[in-house]
Amino acid sequence: MLRLALFFLIISIIAGLFGFGGISSAAAGMAKILFFIAIVICVVLFVLVLIGVGAASGR
Repeated sequence: MLRLALFFLIISIIAGLFGFGGISSAAAGMAKILFFIAIVICVVLFVLVLIGVGAASGR
């Protein structure tokens, strides 16, 4: 997911350099959304590991 966010960020920068403001802002918005979704998933998984939910806990 972070790769996709990075891809949209690069597309946004390139589109901005060539003067395509609408495409640039749309790609930047997608990159922002994907980045925050990835952060939320990372935090949720970190909390689950801390409380011991998962296959490694032996339950």
